[in-house]
Amino acid sequence: MNSVSEVLKELEKLGSEQTRKTFSKHGADISRMFGVKVGDLKTIVKKIKGNQELALQLYDTGNLDAQYLAGLVADGSKMNKKQLEAWAKDAGWQMVAEYTVPWVTSENKDGWELGLKWIKSKNETIASTGWATLSSIISTHPDDKLDLKQIEGLLQDVTKSIHKAPNRVRFTMNNFVISVGCFIKSLSTKAKSAGKKIGTVEVAMGETSCKVPDSLEYISKVESSGRVGLKRKAVRC
Repeated sequence: MNSVSEVLKELEKLGSEQTRKTFSKHGADISRMFGVKVGDLKTIVKKIKGNQELALQLYDTGNLDAQYLAGLVADGSKMNKKQLEAWAKDAGWQMVAEYTVPWVTSENKDGWELGLKWIKSKNETIASTGWATLSSIISTHPDDKLDLKQIEGLLQDVTKSIHKAPNRVRFTMNNFVISVGCFIKSLSTKAKSAGKKIGTVEVAMGETSCKVPDSLEYISKVESSGRVGLKRKAVRC
């Protein structure tokens, strides 16, 4: 399986109307997807793993299944700023914008810089990508590679502006607070303080039963299990 056309045919074969309906409730434009379960995407990953050029070509199709698959295959450290900017701009669905693009960007040497740039965007999708990117980096990079003072400042910014932010940006801002509290031990107390000040975060979650996690409660549970500060090996899922 070495060409875009071959992969798209396989995606079409694996897609289902039921999965399309499920994804539509999560905001997907089902006219742009076949509706392939993530587990089935991973069977394709095994066949095209390491094919960087194919991953880039798949993303460029604009097909949402292909874009998500591209994020499972691509090596973000081998991408340049222009490519990452294009991925952020062309993300066709919140699952791609808040997971796929942050995955690859967090692997890149310019990832933090791009995340900081994107969170300032007036475009809701790009801004949410920015916050998700910063969270991904925080969860996987050792503390001595992070600008803790800057992160503390971002916590303060979130506390002040989260309730005025666009819908999906509120969601990823809330996740940022959780990431700081769970993955940076020295800032966990300040993240809990921020969570307490923020309180309930209202986000329209479409036709789903999904709920926005309470950041203070979430961090406290991780703390009680003794897992604060334990980094993730990878963010892809």
